[in-house]
Amino acid sequence: MEFAASDSEHREPRRRTAREAFAPPEGTEWTRVGGRLDAYRRAVAAAVALPCAVAGAVLAWLWLGPEAAAVPVAAAAAAFAAAWFAAGPARRSWGYAEGPTDLYLTYGTVVRQLVVVPYGRMQVVDVTADLLEQALGIATVRVRTAATTADTRIPGLPLDDAVVLRDRLAARSETFSTGL
Repeated sequence: MEFAASDSEHREPRRRTAREAFAPPEGTEWTRVGGRLDAYRRAVAAAVALPCAVAGAVLAWLWLGPEAAAVPVAAAAAAFAAAWFAAGPARRSWGYAEGPTDLYLTYGTVVRQLVVVPYGRMQVVDVTADLLEQALGIATVRVRTAATTADTRIPGLPLDDAVVLRDRLAARSETFSTGL
């Protein structure tokens, strides 16, 4: 005797959208980083592009002649323009959410990432700021775990917010400690 398969046995699983795959945990929203990160990334791009343009132009002039000097300048200008326009979408891609037992972090424009860090696995939570970040009043919160493969940092936070987040994550990591 053959049994007819029910419709539920032959249904394909529902395909999730990218929006669903990279959604914050239920009941939370992504906390986005501030706009000063755009200024930071654009300043870094300028600090890299300008010396590359000058050095490339001088070397091209010396080795290949004055006509060749325009090539590295144009390349550096194109790279700077790309970095300038990519700064906004890159910043808007960063977000974090604090779930009941995990920290969720999303970022990336071309390649999206969603990192979930259990509070109990956090070993070190620190705040860093280079000189330019300090001048802009922003900082990066970095969460370190035994797994070194995840990029668990939140850049571009206002300094006060970064300190508060660091303290809150450190306290939660102690509360959820797994005794590693």
